[in-house]
Amino acid sequence: MNKIIILMAAAFLALSAGFVQATPEAAKDPKAASNYAKQKVVYHVNFNDPKILKAALGNVQNHIAAVGKDNIEIKVVMHGDGVELLKVANTDPEMQSKVINLKDQKVDFVVCNNTLVGRKINYKNDLFDVSERDIVPSGVAELAKLQQQGYVYIKP
Repeated sequence: MNKIIILMAAAFLALSAGFVQATPEAAKDPKAASNYAKQKVVYHVNFNDPKILKAALGNVQNHIAAVGKDNIEIKVVMHGDGVELLKVANTDPEMQSKVINLKDQKVDFVVCNNTLVGRKINYKNDLFDVSERDIVPSGVAELAKLQQQGYVYIKP
């Protein structure tokens, strides 16, 4: 019995840490959606370790796989060091692929204008696949607004 619990805990930790990623096909599993009510979620990204950024995107994909892509609304809000996610993706094909795949599943990536201005980042040249509509005045204010709108806050 204890071995089963330990194995289940290890599997859960591997999935939640993003070491094991569910495939996009799993996100289409109709059984996944039947276990959960519709969800609105905001992921808060304000760190710049490329390994952890990839794991965070894995968390988002695993979340979609569990709930079902038609049963979830996800926003990834980046500010401060978190804009590194899209800076890395600007030159890293693997990160580009992860971002594109998530966007294809209706995940919105939101960037803080305060960070862009304060760090003199040109979103058109320095960040991957960002348009004006992806930019909000303040990342932290956006987090609060989304939580007021019923989004569940997750910090990967």
